[in-house]
Amino acid sequence: MTVNYLAFAIPAFFIFVFIEFKIAQHQKKAKIFKYESTVANFSVGIAERLLNLFIAASFYQVYHWVYANYAIFDISTQWYVWILLLLSTDFVWYWYHRLGHEINFLWAAHIVHHQSEEFNLSAAARITTIQAILRNVFWCTLPLLGFHPNMIITILLAHGAYSFFTHTQLIGKLGWLENILITPSLHGVHHASDEKYLDKNYGDVFVFWDKLFGTFQAEEEAPKYGLTHPIKSYSFLWQHFHYYLEIGEAYRRANGFKAKWDAIFGSPALMDQNIRPILEERYYQNKLQHDAKPKPRFKIYLNIQLIMVVSMLTGTTMFYESLTLVHKVAILIFILVTLINIGALLEQRKWIYYLECFRLILVFGYLFYSFNIIEFLIFPVVGLIILERNFSLNSLYKKHVLNYQSNTINT
Repeated sequence: MTVNYLAFAIPAFFIFVFIEFKIAQHQKKAKIFKYESTVANFSVGIAERLLNLFIAASFYQVYHWVYANYAIFDISTQWYVWILLLLSTDFVWYWYHRLGHEINFLWAAHIVHHQSEEFNLSAAARITTIQAILRNVFWCTLPLLGFHPNMIITILLAHGAYSFFTHTQLIGKLGWLENILITPSLHGVHHASDEKYLDKNYGDVFVFWDKLFGTFQAEEEAPKYGLTHPIKSYSFLWQHFHYYLEIGEAYRRANGFKAKWDAIFGSPALMDQNIRPILEERYYQNKLQHDAKPKPRFKIYLNIQLIMVVSMLTGTTMFYESLTLVHKVAILIFILVTLINIGALLEQRKWIYYLECFRLILVFGYLFYSFNIIEFLIFPVVGLIILERNFSLNSLYKKHVLNYQSNTINT
């Protein structure tokens, strides 16, 4: 049985977040964590890791294909080439990252990373699969230049690991290193919504590129993190797709080729800010109150689901090559539905009961399919209907699960 040892990075991530949280508590800075935001951060990261299992191998295949057929130079694999590759990787990242802030359709994928108003290690998880795909298009520059795909994969792992640790407020300025590396202080500036900090510090490891291209900014006043126009939502779906809907609405309203072009390829700074409130009302995102405190029962129920999907993701990653396609797809659907469920729980959506029923039927369907008795799926479906009719499960569910300590408006 083939074991993917990269699976251990998943529990390691949560261990580091837990350590950061305990240190923050010790330093009386626990306010840098907010339960709902942290769970939302985890949900985005879980989805990206899960979906990437299905496409990550293709990234290497694409690198190898570009390298084998279109490499411009025949670059050696000597030790000093690793330094050149690291610099090249960070240079490509700088321009990918900068364009991700300057072009609407790229920003639609990257905006998710900036939605959290808390800046801590959990925010590093806010990467979408769409962003990962777009990013790898830029990474293809490296095999095109002639760097070997094996070296590229290794550097990308190290590159990603470094950027994880720059998402924290517990490490202050690092003296002379601030002139060489992107430190937590400098990356915190990048995540800020303050006007003086906007569109600054795009580098991932080195500050050279920001200083060279005029986008460097040292931290002065304490940053205010998040978007300039916060989305005020913990919905898994809304966080992922609200900006695509905004682009679609802007495109629909646009008159003429240039205006339609700008809706897709223009600057996010020029996006009509009246569009989002309209979409929020259309999709009931304007009726949420996030100052409510979840009761212990609610938190326990949500935490159990979170632990469950993390465990499933870890196991799936570890033994991915040994799983059948049916198992992979079943796990994918179950985890994605659960993540939508978690987002709906955070927002106390009334329709979550029907999503719970759908998820339960999915589980029965998978089990019955595995035992080749799918025709008997009708029995749990009918049983669920009977239970609902006789015991009003919907009302019981809403009473015990949709239960905040203050009056939250639900839809």
